[in-house]
Amino acid sequence: AAMALPGELWAELPAERRIFCSVLLFSWAVYLWEAFLAHRQRRVYRTTTHVPQELGQIMDSETFEKSRLYQLDKSTFSFWSGLYSEVEGTMILLCGGIPFLWKLSGQISGRAGFGPEYEIVQSLVFLLLATLFSAVTGLPWSLYNTFVIEEKHGFNQQTLGFFFKDAIKKFVVTQCILLPVTSLLLYIIKIGGDYFFIYAWLFTLVVSLVLVTIYADYIAPLFDKFIPLPEGELKQQIETMAKSIDFPLTKVYVVEGSKRSSHSNAYFYGFFKNKRIVLFDTLLEDYSALNKEPAEGEDGETEETKSKTKNKKQGCKNEEVLAVLGHELGHWKLGHTVKNIIISQVSCYKLFF
Repeated sequence: AAMALPGELWAELPAERRIFCSVLLFSWAVYLWEAFLAHRQRRVYRTTTHVPQELGQIMDSETFEKSRLYQLDKSTFSFWSGLYSEVEGTMILLCGGIPFLWKLSGQISGRAGFGPEYEIVQSLVFLLLATLFSAVTGLPWSLYNTFVIEEKHGFNQQTLGFFFKDAIKKFVVTQCILLPVTSLLLYIIKIGGDYFFIYAWLFTLVVSLVLVTIYADYIAPLFDKFIPLPEGELKQQIETMAKSIDFPLTKVYVVEGSKRSSHSNAYFYGFFKNKRIVLFDTLLEDYSALNKEPAEGEDGETEETKSKTKNKKQGCKNEEVLAVLGHELGHWKLGHTVKNIIISQVSCYKLFF
């Protein structure tokens, strides 16, 4: 008998098996493409050992080398964690992990008095178990990233106790949002009829806009302390910059990011005429807790964060802060935020469709 061609073998597979294999192949194709791009970038980190001519006037060789080695370590970590994630996902699919977890969810909800007709309850149990599994399997990678890589390069400011307390708090807050939203979404899909995808999309649109609106005021303060930026030269300069591009600034906050990391950041949030700017305290030379000397009699280490000996003063000068903030405001001026929302919602609509 003649040997069957690959196309013939593929055509003989049941439809559900072809879909399964297609999803698996697509997932690996995306992973391999991204891994290839990351490999090219990692090669640049390894071979570029001198400050590029374009940066020669603004960056010294010591700072460049520290940045290069940090990015090289981050890139290597990203490769191995990404490979693990892809292999884990593949094994879950091949070994029937999802059907097993669904069956287990049904058993748990059944013992609680909810029969097979309570599919939304079973779905919520499934979601809880899936996110718990993801949190547990991702924990070693998160620990290594924080206490090996970030620690090695002098960025980590957390103790082990604070890390776990923060992780548990994040998991609980996520479930408090995820489970109710998912239950409502499943109910909408259940009663939506032929046009359920439109109702489901509108619901996710409203939820995403609400979360963006309330995040900085009600969710972020659960994890970090926000204080108004004191009156002074920097605040005046920020207000002047915002006014020059008609950015509707209402408030400027400083967030205590130094209790986790010495990395710096800045962002804005809010809709319409109610925009607010948030600056990490590590970005500000005059406000960074990392620049403050411990009080007499203290060892500089608290229950949650630790103090490190610094070679250089942390934070940026005012003009440097304005440069960072100018980048963020540029996203608003060019409409990047609105464009990203539109793109994500179009993708979400197509997904439901």
